[in-house]
Amino acid sequence: MHPAILGIALGTQLTMLVSDQVPKLNVEATCKASEAANKAMGLALPQNFEKCMSDENSAQQQLGPIWSSYPATIRAQCEGEATAAGNPSYVDLLVCLQMTDGTSPNSGTSLKGASRKKSPN
Repeated sequence: MHPAILGIALGTQLTMLVSDQVPKLNVEATCKASEAANKAMGLALPQNFEKCMSDENSAQQQLGPIWSSYPATIRAQCEGEATAAGNPSYVDLLVCLQMTDGTSPNSGTSLKGASRKKSPN
């Protein structure tokens, strides 16, 4: 279990303790796997490891100042989604948080990272 999340069953209630720190994700492994999958699929313009890591690092930096401003339940939900299937991604975590309150990305860059939801461009 991720150290930032601790679920304690109390009868029918579940209490979640979520850290005020952005979780530490192993995005290097995710970017390596994403690059290999892109090559295996024969994509015309596959995203390379360096670009993936750049996107992931940018998303992590954007998360720093906003992370603790979200409710713990939302942070826990988004962390779960961003680490699902063993493919952790700060890009997915950032997008999940942004979607919860309807905000749009505050930068003009198009971050893809290792997201499983890649756009075709």
